[in-house]
Amino acid sequence: MSKLAKTFRDLHSSTSLLVLPNAWDAGSARLFENTGAKAIATTSAGVAWALGYLDGNVLPVEKLAAVVASITNVIEVPLSVDIEAGYTAEPKKIADKLKPIIEAGAVGINIEDGEGSPDLLVLKIEQARKTADSAGVKLFINARTDVYLNGLGTPESQRDETISRGALYRAAGADGIFVPGLCESAAIKAIASEVKMPLNVMAWSDLPSATELSKLGVRRLSSGAAIAQVLWNHAEELAKSFLQTGDSAIVLKNAMGYSKLQSLFE
Repeated sequence: MSKLAKTFRDLHSSTSLLVLPNAWDAGSARLFENTGAKAIATTSAGVAWALGYLDGNVLPVEKLAAVVASITNVIEVPLSVDIEAGYTAEPKKIADKLKPIIEAGAVGINIEDGEGSPDLLVLKIEQARKTADSAGVKLFINARTDVYLNGLGTPESQRDETISRGALYRAAGADGIFVPGLCESAAIKAIASEVKMPLNVMAWSDLPSATELSKLGVRRLSSGAAIAQVLWNHAEELAKSFLQTGDSAIVLKNAMGYSKLQSLFE
């Protein structure tokens, strides 16, 4: 097992919560590493928007692989890549979609069920595991389930369905489970204790604190697309104000220093 792959796995078994600010390009990844991130994960939405694509399983894999390669070229910590639903509805094609991502240096992936069936994701996970093993990479496969995100059923049925899907994904070869939209403490605790693999949740307005999440059994907390969304909003506001007024102070206020930015890539 490569050093980075082992490091990434070990981060999920630590008693400390693994907090991941999700990056969308090489620059943001290097910046987050420099602020102390122990690993970097990508946001599929952030990557897609930065490249001029819609989020939602439509980004060409070769473009994603190029972003992955640019990130691994400038960071020294492990990188996990969000591959959405694998960019295909056919499990047999997962190998062709995943190989360029692994070759670009990823040691982890997120792959989701979205609006698809659990059985379909099971087949994709199995193919992803075979592909990674054939490449000699102990890939950390984080299976994302959108039961809560899509509001499927009642709170009780959502909890039970998530636990059920977690068992299926674990048996197929997943190493962790990602449940965006999961916020309620009792449900978090129940799912964390039942899925038998590290539980990953996503930053949400009413999510418990990081300290509480750790006590509830959560091992990984992701920012998702939130940081990218905040910056897009801020950039829009700056551009609007600058266009309306032509005031240089508007775009210069709180700017990170040129030399500091340069130093990130020395």
